[in-house]
Amino acid sequence: MKIDGKAYRTIWRAGPAAVEVIDQTRLPHELAFRRIDSLEAAVEAIKTMVVRGAPLIGATAAYGLAIALAKAADDAALEHAYAVLLASRPTAVNLRNALEDVHAVVAPLPPAARAEAAFRRADEIAEEDVKLNRAIGEAGFALIKAAHERAGRPVNVLTHCNAGWLATVDWGTATAPIYLAHDRGIPVHVYVDETRPRNQGASLTAYELGHHGVPFTLIADNAGGHLMQHGRIDLCIVGADRVTARGDAANKIGTYLKALAAKHNGVPFYVAMPGTTIDWRLDDGREIEIEERSPREVTHMWGRGSDGRVAEFEIAPPGIRAANPAFDVTPAELVTGLITERGVSRADKAALAALYGRG
Repeated sequence: MKIDGKAYRTIWRAGPAAVEVIDQTRLPHELAFRRIDSLEAAVEAIKTMVVRGAPLIGATAAYGLAIALAKAADDAALEHAYAVLLASRPTAVNLRNALEDVHAVVAPLPPAARAEAAFRRADEIAEEDVKLNRAIGEAGFALIKAAHERAGRPVNVLTHCNAGWLATVDWGTATAPIYLAHDRGIPVHVYVDETRPRNQGASLTAYELGHHGVPFTLIADNAGGHLMQHGRIDLCIVGADRVTARGDAANKIGTYLKALAAKHNGVPFYVAMPGTTIDWRLDDGREIEIEERSPREVTHMWGRGSDGRVAEFEIAPPGIRAANPAFDVTPAELVTGLITERGVSRADKAALAALYGRG
């Protein structure tokens, strides 16, 4: 996708044993890049959310394993790198899927051949992600186009967190249909949840939509229900970090409340995700491990002051206790449909199994 007319991806090869990424902790105030050339750098980038979003985490982990193997590729080094990367963030299943994929490719090979094979597979995973997300865009575009034809006015879409191209290698999941609609002349307007506590909506979704030219309005997290009550939301599209075999969807904390409001007000609620985000080993979303992040993300915020400096600000009384569950789970019965690279599916086990040939 584009920033002020220039095309970018979130991750790209930067030499024989390194990648570069957009440093998302610096947005929206600065477009900066981070070089990842060691296992430690890959793990740090994932843990600190320099890279974030389930598909991008998966691609970064795949490259991280390849980078580690370029340094040492014996069996012990392979298993160590795999385990350390796997433990870097627990909720997004793309990380596990990508690591298992690369591990399966390289484990049967002699150590001298492992790094090259790992980089080749990581490149393929990145390219596949772009294609998957573009296909998600085509499937979701039909929903936005139909909503426009019914309403005869710009389509108002509510998003939560950032499931845009910054959360993937390119295109995004929830935003891919929005970008296609905008680029094809379908008038679309996005209500962007700020998404506390890390404000990925305010800092990332607003940044990428604005720089691509998509009309949007930033709103406080708790404004979505009010807008739905007053008929100002046509559909909700969110992303996911893990979807169970029966269609329960784990996404950024606050998604569940939006789904409840949408159900009560008759607003279609869609989850956009590639098949790589499905955890076929789980049925019940309550079994998904929910990451608990630092309380400091709740008690402090980063922002630009009146003097132009970017700094961290304390917004709560000093020394208080705070809890910070990073995700919640929206049960399948609240999901109107799953927008996938294979089309729009009902959120139930039989429909998903049929869509992916697992019946």
